[in-house]
Amino acid sequence: MAGAQPLVQIKEHLRIHNLLVRQCLAEFLGVFVLLLLTQGAVAQAVTSGETKGNFFTMFLCGSLSVTIAIYVAGNVSGAHLNPAFSLAMCLVGRFPWAKFPIYCVVQLLAAFCASGATYVLYYDALQNYTGGDLTVTGPKETASIFATYPAPYLSLNNGFLDQVLGTGMLIVGLLAILDRRNKGVPAGLEPVVVGLLILTIGLSMGVNCGFPLNPARDLGPRLFTYVAGWGPEVFSAGNGWWWVPVVAPLVGATLGTATYQLMVALHHPEDSESVQETSDLETPASAKTMESKL
Repeated sequence: MAGAQPLVQIKEHLRIHNLLVRQCLAEFLGVFVLLLLTQGAVAQAVTSGETKGNFFTMFLCGSLSVTIAIYVAGNVSGAHLNPAFSLAMCLVGRFPWAKFPIYCVVQLLAAFCASGATYVLYYDALQNYTGGDLTVTGPKETASIFATYPAPYLSLNNGFLDQVLGTGMLIVGLLAILDRRNKGVPAGLEPVVVGLLILTIGLSMGVNCGFPLNPARDLGPRLFTYVAGWGPEVFSAGNGWWWVPVVAPLVGATLGTATYQLMVALHHPEDSESVQETSDLETPASAKTMESKL
């Protein structure tokens, strides 16, 4: 017991009591875990010439990474992991607008730092694969390990639509998962279902530009590659693609939120109506007949 006392004192000194600080730390760690694992899967596939990974392993790992990140931070920060989702929560009144810019900065910083960790982890592999020439385009490009770039055929207009629709589907799915008045998901399994949602979107909408759907997930790593040796081409490549995965997901989040609210959430029956409907469903037809005769 005497030996445990110093541990208790250390714990008390390390414990942070400010709620916002705790939320920021958890959100940072969640995004860091998400990006490190996601980028690691891409780096493994790219630097091995796809002998140790392919598009499916990258999409699968990205989806499972979301599940793990939500388990890491979900009960503290809500595990937004994405400014687009934070925006959606603000729009439905489930997250204060004052915290929105703070979460965005934390998510962006975490994505930047996770990219640095991926770079260090795969430094030798990158040097071996590229011969030390870090490029954004060409057969040995490696910038796409960190941020997304459009397919050669993709126009900015089509890419913008891709991100609006993809993020819109993401938000509709997330709002449905979180909507307790809808079908609902068993408590504790929400992260698993969210991971399946991400995988579904990736496998159906990932070919055009890798389905970033997340401004912080794309801009943070792009900023890192800019300063780490890939240079300004990370912003000029793809006809100046960089702003599309920053702006379009926010538009998609707004439209996705409006769509779910207008087509589902606003039309849930009031509690009294719900009770009556349940009663009607549970009452046998014979009993209703008897009630009408009485």
